[in-house]
Amino acid sequence: MQHFVRSFVFISLVLISRAAHSQSSAPAASAKPAEHGRLLLVLPFENHTFQPNLDWIGEGSADILNRRLDSAGFLTISRGDRLYALDHLGLPLSFQPSHATTIRIAQMLDADSVVFGSYTLTGDRLTASAQVLDVKALKLSPPIQQDGDLKNLLDTLNSLAWRVARQLDPSYSVAQQTFLAADNPLHVDAFENYIRGMIAESPSERIVHLKEAVRLNPSFTPAWFALGTAYFANQDYDSAAATFGRLSKDDPRALEADFYRGLAFFYTANYVKAEDAFAFVRLRLPLPEVVNNQAVASSRRGHDAVALFQEASTADPKDPDYRFNLAVALRRRNDVQGAIREIDQELKLRPQDTEAQAFSKVLKEPASVKVNPDKGKAIPDDTLPLERIKRNYNESGFRQAAFELEQMEAMRLATLPPAERASALVKQGEQFMNGGLTLEAERQFQSALQANPSSAQAHAGLAQVREHSGDLEAARQEAQKSLALSPNVPAHLVLARLDLALNQLGTAATEVAQALKLEPANANARGMKLALESRGQQVP
Repeated sequence: MQHFVRSFVFISLVLISRAAHSQSSAPAASAKPAEHGRLLLVLPFENHTFQPNLDWIGEGSADILNRRLDSAGFLTISRGDRLYALDHLGLPLSFQPSHATTIRIAQMLDADSVVFGSYTLTGDRLTASAQVLDVKALKLSPPIQQDGDLKNLLDTLNSLAWRVARQLDPSYSVAQQTFLAADNPLHVDAFENYIRGMIAESPSERIVHLKEAVRLNPSFTPAWFALGTAYFANQDYDSAAATFGRLSKDDPRALEADFYRGLAFFYTANYVKAEDAFAFVRLRLPLPEVVNNQAVASSRRGHDAVALFQEASTADPKDPDYRFNLAVALRRRNDVQGAIREIDQELKLRPQDTEAQAFSKVLKEPASVKVNPDKGKAIPDDTLPLERIKRNYNESGFRQAAFELEQMEAMRLATLPPAERASALVKQGEQFMNGGLTLEAERQFQSALQANPSSAQAHAGLAQVREHSGDLEAARQEAQKSLALSPNVPAHLVLARLDLALNQLGTAATEVAQALKLEPANANARGMKLALESRGQQVP
């Protein structure tokens, strides 16, 4: 079984690359492993309603808890890894494991904790119950229950997810209301189609449900991602590339989406866009399969990709495909001896590779090897084998690497003075906020306030989070706290939007005027000025 935690060399490659782009001078030797106790396995909840048509809620419960707990700073094990573990144990995919089997699955996947539960229905009122199992201590939490009308299923599950997060980490400070607003404006029928599309057996059936999900809720990006995956599985690569492209670059699944988007472009011979997609992923997580695929796409365009193939092979020297690709690229560059060296290494790793055997034979027969007298210059040789693309995205590895990066960044920030640490956390929160990731944003703003309670920008950030989640009184209070500490544009604009919504045009105009006084060119402030003037209210 492919282990959930990727080889340390892969993570090291990511960290080294990240460090090269960082202004921090913190030594790499200070790096530590990811925080213990944060790797979670969430199982589908058991249906105790005696209504088979509600079976989908079980998988839906796991989906919401996975996404919310990921946002809360945990690393949840993907549905794919969970299904693999069940298959490895010879269990059906719909199997509801006993506690003993749950522990076996968790141990197989190295999970620190397992979240499982059930749901019942009394009339139109659904009750969901969850428990947390500490795998190492073999300790089970008391049941955590949440109920609500079936039509408010998402609120019930999001509230349960918030309480589970608090059970796992009592210091977790993100507001419950932020959880409730995370998927707004998602409707239950769209969510049901999304889940039914996820669990459908055939790609065509998945596509039908997922297309309906995005029709009902065009802003629900998990459904777009799942639809792109279904198109890809159905070998509709043009539709897959277009669908994956609907995800923003800030989306949590953006890297995986662009990996498969790159493959979709590659399979339709659009090598320019394929290379661009792989390059986007490599810039953030330069894992060897991504580097290799960027190199293959670049090579198909007639470019010298030796450096990229060398990077992939150095990161994972035991992968024979990387050795093979480097040998082909070196031969194309006219470095016959280098190509022989790499193909010999490839055959040590994979002795039965007939294509590599044939290539080795050609390389070692001088009469069959064309040599360009201009050493170092590439030669045209249509007889060279094609470099090999990596077709499988290792979601676990990518997410583990991203989690490691977050942990390393948190350790780096912990070494900074409080005010500087708060400023860095606020910037991260603003990036999350701009990407629509309010849970992640609030977590950063709360951490900033823990570092520096006098951070006006952190309070302004929280004001925006509260505004987004619909807690308007709390938004006003946070904005006022921010301005009491220091004048700033974001807090003034929060107050302006709140006043505008109440039709208090005069006070809204005053807030906009204050914002423009601080930043005359601020686009948001200028936009609000125009909006007020269109309603007959002049901004002083």
